[in-house]
Amino acid sequence: MALSDADRLAMLAPPRTCVRAVLDTDTYNEIDDQFAVVQALLSPDRIGLEAIYAAPFHNTRSTGPRDGMEKSYDEILALLDRMNRPADGLVHKGVEDYVGPAEQRLSAPAVDDLIDRARTATPGEPLYVIAIAVLSNIASALLKAPDIADRIVLVWLGGHALTWPDTAEFNLMQDVRAAQIVFDSGMPVVLLPCMGVVSHLHASVAEIERYVEPHGAIGAFLAERFKGYGAEHKGWSKQIWDMAAVAWVLNDAWAPGNVIPAPILNDPPRWSFDAARHGLHYVHWVDRDAILRDFYDKLEAFAARPGP
Repeated sequence: MALSDADRLAMLAPPRTCVRAVLDTDTYNEIDDQFAVVQALLSPDRIGLEAIYAAPFHNTRSTGPRDGMEKSYDEILALLDRMNRPADGLVHKGVEDYVGPAEQRLSAPAVDDLIDRARTATPGEPLYVIAIAVLSNIASALLKAPDIADRIVLVWLGGHALTWPDTAEFNLMQDVRAAQIVFDSGMPVVLLPCMGVVSHLHASVAEIERYVEPHGAIGAFLAERFKGYGAEHKGWSKQIWDMAAVAWVLNDAWAPGNVIPAPILNDPPRWSFDAARHGLHYVHWVDRDAILRDFYDKLEAFAARPGP
């Protein structure tokens, strides 16, 4: 079923009630995924989080995409353990490779779970896929089940601003073909670019020590991850960009945008434009202070709850 323009516009409008959602994350790759996962878990009034998917990645923190996915899976479990949240049925391993130019139809528990959940959604009540990683899991699901494109709203932190001089952003460049598949599928996409849009979403060690570290086992864990990323903390701050994707679902006033024709991702990766393309919701700014204030307040309230 191809979406009508009216249906797509309705799906791209910011949600006003609690939504069904899954979170796709390369959690061990950086330290901002951890903050995003926790913020989503602490927001049940707005995000009905049904599943968390471990995504692949490959850089100095992994030996390859499979290793990156496995480490991300273990990191998700570590987060849930410190929040006393059961992982069974919630966390799923993702693909062990990239879709790549060969358009591999990769299988994984996360891919099957996404297909199953998407097929219970409708354009009127879509499944929100909050993706803060490479799009290999989502593209694999689309290759196996193209029909789910009309039942999902993808909220993706990836690429750079359309006016940025390059597109050399980690989530995009890890699997360019996966991003092309998603952007060309007609799936409603909310795009939160990194450089030029989300790039001022940073925090300092002093701020983390004041508002995160004192608050329970999960606060101490997040602070340890944050401070451990840099050896010299004087005059240093750390990007926590991935929180922006969760923030858009929570309150679009923290990440305002507008609908534009979906850009075309060329190969080698460059943006080009066609005014006749289907619509995409493009976020053009984020309210760093409001996003972090929401997180700090929820973390403090969570830590203050009586134990089991």
